[in-house]
Amino acid sequence: MTEEALTLAEKLWRAHSVAQLDGGTDLLLIDRVLLHERTGGVALKSLADAGRSVMAPQQVFATMDHIVDTLPGRSDKTLMPTGTAFLTATREGALAAGITLFDLHDPRQGIVHVVSPEQGIVLPGVTLVCPDSHTCTQGAFGALAWGIGSTEAEHALATMTLRVARPLNMRIRIDNELAAGVTAKDLALHIVATLGSAGAKGHIVEFAGTAVEALDMEARMTLCNLATELAAFGATIAPDDKTFSYLKGRPYAPTGDMWDQAVALWSTLRSDVGAMFAAEHVIDAAAVTPMVTWGTSPQQAMALGDTVPDFTTASARDSRDAYDRALSYMGIAAGEALGDLTIDAAFIGSCTNSRITDLRRAAAILKGRKVANGVRAICVPGSSQVKLAAEAEGLDRIFTDAGFEWRESGCSMCFFAGGESFGPEERVISSTNRNFESRQGPRTRTHLASPETVAASALAGRITDPRALEALP
Repeated sequence: MTEEALTLAEKLWRAHSVAQLDGGTDLLLIDRVLLHERTGGVALKSLADAGRSVMAPQQVFATMDHIVDTLPGRSDKTLMPTGTAFLTATREGALAAGITLFDLHDPRQGIVHVVSPEQGIVLPGVTLVCPDSHTCTQGAFGALAWGIGSTEAEHALATMTLRVARPLNMRIRIDNELAAGVTAKDLALHIVATLGSAGAKGHIVEFAGTAVEALDMEARMTLCNLATELAAFGATIAPDDKTFSYLKGRPYAPTGDMWDQAVALWSTLRSDVGAMFAAEHVIDAAAVTPMVTWGTSPQQAMALGDTVPDFTTASARDSRDAYDRALSYMGIAAGEALGDLTIDAAFIGSCTNSRITDLRRAAAILKGRKVANGVRAICVPGSSQVKLAAEAEGLDRIFTDAGFEWRESGCSMCFFAGGESFGPEERVISSTNRNFESRQGPRTRTHLASPETVAASALAGRITDPRALEALP
């Protein structure tokens, strides 16, 4: 009898299937639940009000990231009018439930999708859920990770299971090598622009190929993070020696003999030869160049140096109304070069690009240079540990000497809900993951790009290819 060839996602799914239910759904075992203060306190309170308890508190972790301010000297009193209540409710709920909380002044605090890998909470082969869209970031470790709603979070907390419709499998194979100066963020935006914002709807995406294998773990997280902008259920990358090396010694990773046993198991977590995918796409990494968005969706992206596409080019993914509205909102016209427009602000941060490697690459561009007059530039590290590591290396001084604000860790201006924002019609170059209308503040115009492009643009005062900056003597 020939053993069935399975994809990585199918292996993870089958290993966690408790029961097959009607309507193409399964009841899945959930290994880890992550919470943050914007939705976590609500879920914990609702659970307690219903007279239910957290089933496995040792497998639940909460952090303060979405609403907490990132200004120096921050406290429970936040810019968001009701923010204090969210922080307090999460703290009280976590304490009562006995779950681990990375509170405001805990050295482990930070963005949930930065903290989890940092602490070794996500591990290859686990199922992990969080009431946050970009949970698939953590699929970079060979985990099955996806975003859920508050009601689902409540169910997962009470039962450590979830009823989930079975997704299809998609493989995006990325061959060849990225050119010098081209990053995982550029690759991700290239893929979203190519496949469209619904390009992976209903699928678990497996990223594979030589270009993916060449990425370090933090770049792999960036790539999986943007799978959310393909409408993917989740994203995975088969774990390898880079994965194991990243996790070894992390606080919640296995130790001793358990580590060796875990690595032996994790090494089997890859798609079998002959495994069938419902859809497959091939991307040539060598053809990717630094990218930037021109519109109000991540799929409205183009290569730096190109001009804003006309409707004929964009019509494969955008309706006429959506295209016209994006141009009007962003204050641009078809055929326009974005580099001809001045920017008002630059932002480096968010779960997409706030890790130490992101800050190092941006600092290498900023070192010895000054942000252009009139540009407000902000850097928000992804976690307190990232901030401390950056300060130990002197990166904070490079940012501040260049003219950047250096903040405490958190989600900050990735989105406006926390109260931090840029101004109406201000044009912002940003390392975040979404450029929707008013995403970074009421009527703010956001252009997504890599940390390198954000840094270079902040220096030039206009959207700039970092490869075009002249080398310092």
